Amino acid sequence: MAAAAADDDVKLESFLQWLQANGADLRGCTIRACGGKSFGVFSTAAPRPGANDGVAMVVPLDLAITPMRVLQDPLVGLRCRALFEEEGGVDDRLLVMLFLMAEHRRPGSLWKPYLDMLPTTFGSSLWFTEEELAELEGTTLHRATVIQRKSLQSSFDEKVKGLVEELLHVDESASSIEVLFEDFLWANSIFWTRALNIPLPHSYVFPGSCGDEQIGTGNDACYSGPPAQQEIDITAKDHSADENSKSSNTESIWVEGLVPGIDFCNHNVKALATWEVDSVGNVTGIPASMYLLLADKSSAEAGAEICINYGNKGNEELLYLYGFVVDNNPDDYLMVHYPLEALRQIQSADTKIQLLEMQEFMSTLWTIAMQEHELEQVASLLGEVGSSEDREISDAEIQSAIWEVCGDQGALGLLVDLLGVKMAELEEGSGTEASDTELLEQVDSIHESDEKHKKKSKINYRSCIVYRRGQKQLARLFLREAEYLLELSAKEQT
Repeated sequence: MAAAAADDDVKLESFLQWLQANGADLRGCTIRACGGKSFGVFSTAAPRPGANDGVAMVVPLDLAITPMRVLQDPLVGLRCRALFEEEGGVDDRLLVMLFLMAEHRRPGSLWKPYLDMLPTTFGSSLWFTEEELAELEGTTLHRATVIQRKSLQSSFDEKVKGLVEELLHVDESASSIEVLFEDFLWANSIFWTRALNIPLPHSYVFPGSCGDEQIGTGNDACYSGPPAQQEIDITAKDHSADENSKSSNTESIWVEGLVPGIDFCNHNVKALATWEVDSVGNVTGIPASMYLLLADKSSAEAGAEICINYGNKGNEELLYLYGFVVDNNPDDYLMVHYPLEALRQIQSADTKIQLLEMQEFMSTLWTIAMQEHELEQVASLLGEVGSSEDREISDAEIQSAIWEVCGDQGALGLLVDLLGVKMAELEEGSGTEASDTELLEQVDSIHESDEKHKKKSKINYRSCIVYRRGQKQLARLFLREAEYLLELSAKEQT
């Protein structure tokens, strides 16, 4: 334990030096270990004298790992550009993953101080053992995880393995390295847990349009090469912005990428900070940078963790992508499926499928539940609308026609059936909601030092119970409401 902690300290110090060498500025915050092997961003002492802008960290966009950064890489950029431009080649997300895999395995990578800080395993369902995955049986997440694992394995075998080894062979020191599926699973998880949707200055996306005169003005600063190694002498740069200068390419283009430093912020619904991009440098003094801004633009209490909010996500998405759940999550949702195979076997399936492509939830239920004579009435109504004016029929008109003909009873009856099936699947897979509540109480009462329950397994097991119990609770509540509405609808029909 002590040796592992010392190793983490060495990696952290190397990373902080690397950030500083590449122009990052930690103003009133630092990065340190927090719980297990993870890291987080924490407030330090009061900010520098006179600083009241609430900026806690600034990272130059030159450090962002984006598709453009990969295409401009001096070692693998040309080959990556060819892959990117090939028909049926790689998309922008896969391009970043390929780069992460290659640099992670490459000895002496310029990105090593950053990559060494990243987690090597994850709590997401994609990393579950078969025993852990069995705890999700009957849920949408179980099905999605199994499908995604097969998809990733197929992509790795058919494309990814060969491409990454090709990128590694550009460097003689990495020519004998064999790429494993676990490398791809790692890169996939790193991307989906850490990538941000960044509004990059236009010149980052189209560097060819950046003239020499723009590089020195501080407006939409251009890409300036690979990251510096910490041993290299740091050359001072003039980041002062000419507020009177104007760039013809000042608009932003949204691009997904990783921003070292900023991406160590963990999630909290009551986040202390948000991140923003400073294209010109008016806020931070560093043109083309991303900065961490405290929510109330004041200093946080020393030692407090500075978190950001990943968004309003249900436990299904949180566990699938990030590897954690939120107890009593107010953003939880329930996904209900109508089997496509069953839809194809009903009358007028082709017509209904065309209508379904334009429907929302209740309208979808109406469409599936429609009888043959009702479908003919809907077609007749839409024919009258379409013949009266020379235009396409709108989605709203389609929904109105379906509602006028069908009413609510058929749709609500179908919803009750679907929710009943959903509840049966959930309970068949892992028992009742009450049994999950009992299991959760047992897990929470287990002492952390109990050797029979490894910490990671306990966390994954608990996450499964919290998620599936929430699904059963939602199914029960929705089913009760749907049955009540169906009863009211039936009374109105009589």
